[in-house]
Amino acid sequence: MTTPRIRAVLVDDEILARVALRQALASHADVEVVGECGNVQEAEQAVKALAPDVLFLDIQMPGGNGFSLLHDGLSAESLPLVVFTTAFADHALEAFDANAIDYVLKPIDQARFDQAMDRVRKHWQGMQAGRLPMPADGHGQYLKRISVQAAERSMVIAVADIDWIRADDNYVHIHVGGSTYLHRETLRGLYESLDPNHFLRIHRSIVVNMDRIREVHTLFQGHAEVVLHDGTRLDLSRRFRNAARVALGLR
Repeated sequence: MTTPRIRAVLVDDEILARVALRQALASHADVEVVGECGNVQEAEQAVKALAPDVLFLDIQMPGGNGFSLLHDGLSAESLPLVVFTTAFADHALEAFDANAIDYVLKPIDQARFDQAMDRVRKHWQGMQAGRLPMPADGHGQYLKRISVQAAERSMVIAVADIDWIRADDNYVHIHVGGSTYLHRETLRGLYESLDPNHFLRIHRSIVVNMDRIREVHTLFQGHAEVVLHDGTRLDLSRRFRNAARVALGLR
């Protein structure tokens, strides 16, 4: 079986900057550059058409900047992993607020770029396996309960009661029974704390409790969906199809 490669799109209005990115990527044989763009409009079209795994994104470009692409041009469902590559150091905080994997300054230092690629690879491999890495404490102590704000009170939810979770920028919508709770945490951060034996990422913006899955449907034109016991239908994206097949024992 051929090992899949990390598919990258380079976005920078300067041709020489894109050449420098290609040179920095030359030592990473597991990365394939599938597209190059010189502005935000081209990048938006390329991401939607090519569905890359990672976007190397400049900030200041004619006709818009990298942040406008992430906030306005792309939906959470189509957003790839993002590494900002820029000559300006004063946007780093905003970049990480936008859930960027890393922030690399130009001119590119190879050793620093390799560190960024290590982060990209770690997250990409986690998505390919259907989960992100072990909890940060390293002891496998996955989350059992979560506290969410409901009106003027805090509610404690047993993680086992969660049906599914959807991302909404720096928030998540946690679905429990017939109720939905808005919780301030990124999907990536919350998913890292959930037991992968019970929770599966089926989409960039969706995590589902595998105990709630009733059926998996293959649809037309390569699309698929997961149906929960309560009838909820959720998109199973192509990127997470293999991981779902393994986790759910599908043939």
